[in-house]
Amino acid sequence: MASQKVRKILHLDLDAFFCAVEEQRDPSLRGKPFAVGGRPNERGVVASCSYAARRFGVRSALPMSQAVRLCPALIIVPSKHGEYGKASRKVMALLDNLTPLVEQISIDEAFLDVTLLRDDAEVLARRLQAAIRDELGLPSSLGVASNKLLAKVANNIGKSGATRDAPPYAIPVVPPGQEAAFLAPLPVRELWGVGPKTADQLARLGIKTIGDIARWPADDMEKRFGKHGADLAQRSRGIDDSPVEPESETKSVSKETTFTHDLRDADTLKRTLRQLSDGVGRQLRKDGLSGKTVKIKLRWADFTTLTRQITLNMPTQHDDEIYAAALELFEKTWIKNRPVRLIGVGMSGFEEGDHQLSLWDAPPAEEDRRLESTLDDLRDRFGDRIVRRGSDLLEE
Repeated sequence: MASQKVRKILHLDLDAFFCAVEEQRDPSLRGKPFAVGGRPNERGVVASCSYAARRFGVRSALPMSQAVRLCPALIIVPSKHGEYGKASRKVMALLDNLTPLVEQISIDEAFLDVTLLRDDAEVLARRLQAAIRDELGLPSSLGVASNKLLAKVANNIGKSGATRDAPPYAIPVVPPGQEAAFLAPLPVRELWGVGPKTADQLARLGIKTIGDIARWPADDMEKRFGKHGADLAQRSRGIDDSPVEPESETKSVSKETTFTHDLRDADTLKRTLRQLSDGVGRQLRKDGLSGKTVKIKLRWADFTTLTRQITLNMPTQHDDEIYAAALELFEKTWIKNRPVRLIGVGMSGFEEGDHQLSLWDAPPAEEDRRLESTLDDLRDRFGDRIVRRGSDLLEE
């Protein structure tokens, strides 16, 4: 039986992507400490930060108020998601020109399978990195390995070993046959599927490195952790057969907002819930999806977070139906006068298109459908605030 061909997998990560796009738009930002995200007085967080800002300890997901304390001279740049989306699509077009086997993970991250290409994987990675830099002016790093797990981990390690003064432009390579040896000395948190809770459980067993997992009896790992333990035992040995999947299916659509001040006013909370439901419906229609499961997310003033969900009889993509379900969940969950820090609405359980209703379901009125379509078009062209509900104006 012929041996299976060794795969050539690349993992691409665009370095400080939002900041790189902002520096293209405003070259005066280059070399300065700045962060993309919300403002401190609005409970904003750092979405991306420049390498100059990182020298002060600023990092992604840090509250902006804390980032400013670490770096008083920090320049705060509001997010421009439309611009980042445009830049991302240009990058993904370059990837598609190299191979049809591209799996986009996020706006700035993707896997590529280049097994069928003749050139060496590291050579292909260097060419791609140069093309992204020279044609689009964006920095990137790529991990090179025989599977997705190793390519991702290699990229993470390559980037972490770079200086903080400039983009790393890393291209770490894990040669075929060296997968387990590469992983062995790394801390367990570098392995897919090991979060803080699992890391603590492993530490209590004296397991601190990925090599420790690999040396532990696989059947005992499965006995202790179930299927998750069996997966960890396999991954710790560098084994990952998961394919690069070009079509990444949307699992959920959600919108959420963090309030500037904790809110306990029911009318304001319900208006926000309405706006978020409208946003979810608009995204579903844009993606051609209908969902059956509506979820709300609430975060109290003490940061305790909970979610509640309900499954509808039929899939929907209509604002009123999403809001009705979200409101029902909210009224069952919220305790009167309890301050809310964050509120969100989400939809999952998708089917494509606007689902065909049964004889017993009352469809949204045709004029409601036309109104939704018209509002979607206006908001796409002129922004979300061009058309607002009368109830929204009551708060002003």
